[in-house]
Amino acid sequence: MNKTLILLGIGVLWPWLRTLPFGRLPGDILVVRDNVRFFFPITTCIVVSLVLTIVLWLFRK
Repeated sequence: MNKTLILLGIGVLWPWLRTLPFGRLPGDILVVRDNVRFFFPITTCIVVSLVLTIVLWLFRK
């Protein structure tokens, strides 16, 4: 039930979450060649992981 509420909350907040600069942080890898575009948001993944870890740690206490 909690996962459903979290997903519902993210869906409702998506218009505002979309404007955050995640996905365009320094350290994200973008390779553009002739017909290929490769994007790997390594820094964004690390930041999101840290934030989620802290939030989940706070909720467990």
